Amino acid sequence: MRITVRYFASMREAVGRSSEERELPEGTVVSELLASLAGDYPGVARLQAASLPMVNQEYVEAARVLHDGDEFALIPPVSGGDGRFAIVEEPIDVQALSDRVADPAAGAIVTFVGNVRADARGHVVHALEYEAYPAAAERMLARIGEEIRERWGIERVAITHRVGRLGVGEASVAIAVASAHRAEAFDACRYAIDRIKEIVPIWKKEHYVDGASWIGSEAEYQANFGHSERR
Repeated sequence: MRITVRYFASMREAVGRSSEERELPEGTVVSELLASLAGDYPGVARLQAASLPMVNQEYVEAARVLHDGDEFALIPPVSGGDGRFAIVEEPIDVQALSDRVADPAAGAIVTFVGNVRADARGHVVHALEYEAYPAAAERMLARIGEEIRERWGIERVAITHRVGRLGVGEASVAIAVASAHRAEAFDACRYAIDRIKEIVPIWKKEHYVDGASWIGSEAEYQANFGHSERR
């Protein structure tokens, strides 16, 4: 059987390509493919422990059986459909996002905007470069919207994340939540940005005066260094 393997961000740079076709025996499982990739590419072996496998734009377990025509991606640590959950290359229109969730029954609309700032981790930053697995990222953004609906009963959520090279002060992500009461809207907005950093396959590369570096998941960074780095 034949599957497509896709690589992103630091994984793409380690492998030296963005995709490839692989012939596999019938019944091959994800863990066996991972072992094969790690044997072929030292970079995959190095990054594998901090990465998550995805098949057909859904996260999967190592025992998942692969099938002919599957699209496989090994997702490095992360750093967003139906129009409400989108990955875009153009500047984000925050007012349009807010208008998208507006409803006569909503007593509050809360928006969050994450901007590129000029310093991070002791470096002067002059630009960020965002990369995404677009279809999977939009699906994960929509999943966050569904989690908010289940947790707070809020239906009106929109999330847009920009990709490409962004300068200092430009918006990289915007979230809009409309609800009957402000407390739930604030809580849902905070929840959304935290979940984006946990599950959405979007990566950022920080460009400094003296170099550049891909940044892993925010949750991983906080666990290792004990303080917050916001987008």
